[in-house]
Amino acid sequence: MTSALTDTELTALTATRLRAGYAAGEFSPAEVLRAVQDRIDRREPGLGAFARREPAADVLAAADAAGVRWAQGRAGLLDGVPVTLKENIAAVGHPRPSGSAAFADAEPATEDGPAAASTAAEGAIRLGSTVMSELGMLSSGVSGLHGITRSPLDPAWTVGGSSGGAAAAAAAGFGPLHVGSDIGGSIRLPASWTGLVSLKPSYGIVPVDPPYLGRALGPLARSVDDVALAMQVLARPDPAYRDPTWLALPDASWERVSADPMTDDAIGALRIGLHPDAGCGLPTDPEVAATVRAAAELFARAGAQIVPVDPFLTPELLHQLDMFLRARSWADLVALPPHRRDAVLPYIREWAAAAADLRGPDVFEAYHAVHRIRAATITATHTVDVVLSPVAPVAAFPAEQHGPTDDPVTALDHIAYTAPYNFSEQPAATVDAGSTSDGRPIGLQLAGRRFADVELLRVARWYERTRPRAH
Repeated sequence: MTSALTDTELTALTATRLRAGYAAGEFSPAEVLRAVQDRIDRREPGLGAFARREPAADVLAAADAAGVRWAQGRAGLLDGVPVTLKENIAAVGHPRPSGSAAFADAEPATEDGPAAASTAAEGAIRLGSTVMSELGMLSSGVSGLHGITRSPLDPAWTVGGSSGGAAAAAAAGFGPLHVGSDIGGSIRLPASWTGLVSLKPSYGIVPVDPPYLGRALGPLARSVDDVALAMQVLARPDPAYRDPTWLALPDASWERVSADPMTDDAIGALRIGLHPDAGCGLPTDPEVAATVRAAAELFARAGAQIVPVDPFLTPELLHQLDMFLRARSWADLVALPPHRRDAVLPYIREWAAAAADLRGPDVFEAYHAVHRIRAATITATHTVDVVLSPVAPVAAFPAEQHGPTDDPVTALDHIAYTAPYNFSEQPAATVDAGSTSDGRPIGLQLAGRRFADVELLRVARWYERTRPRAH
């Protein structure tokens, strides 16, 4: 089979479009995978998206096998679709050094984690594992092990983090589906800074190994339809039951996102919260705030009721969340032998060391504050269907920086919009909404009620199809 599409056109296709093309015989998985591999070979050296790639021969053999399954009418939901997994997700043969030179000698995984297993079971073709920032605690592409992951849009810009390699791969056209993880914004921030769509799902509906308070796995992609397609697979139970917090989504009809699109009349029946001021942390760039307000105006023109959402995260709550995460990281660091601890980036060591002198009651106060964040978030948002806000208060910053302020003292001052939804356990999606005057993407965050993930993506898809195309 020889496709009428060029390699550039093949690598630009969404997963949804790939499935349709495979089914119609327009092109084969082998053609697509060869085009994607060629693109990676050309662009990857300047980006640093991958921690480890699968051998090219294995990828092409898997593509040939997928083509046979399509021809025989027994293709899986993701058969022949290129995917990547963040390096902290267990995948056979891949080590999990968490982006740190402290674990450069990590042993390869001997079994697939839940996300690797579920995507493989549906025929997805794994391209490799993507880079994460140092220990997952930087909102940038900086890693003591891998160096700097850069934005495909402009190598001078950060790709974001900690799922920075996933965002770089998605934005560069290294396949359409990329799985990241998020404990305070690590899926949504890089998606926002690279012009992508993403979802941090309701806590518990995607099995995570190991699970942790606020942690979620979710997809980064170039369309809402692809995010919903990925969620059909990722939100399945893990047969090995490695995540005892897993919960079945009451409404798991992910196919409705594309099959039953929201009409303007349906949007007009919604109460939309507008939250353009986090109330703490970094001030929101006026261009970012204006972009979010413009998105709200689009909903208002369809008839939706726009309801102001006042700031609900206080400076003290954000400070206590910061201390909770520092204490967690400090406990991890002091448990390491000295040679490993010394190999952790100095920025991370300095940030975590601020918790070194905390007493037990101080740590519990920080932990209790996490639950106060949950209560404040739910109280502020429960009367609306969807909340619109920035993803981050600022657009992409220089790639070499550890974060927007590049200062360990204020390391988490940019997560006041994203982190509350990790701990309230609500779903939060991102869609590209525009750009700054110098062309840096601005993401819109849409947050919904817990377990209303499908409805949230339906709203996000309406916005995706209705928004002005800014870049």
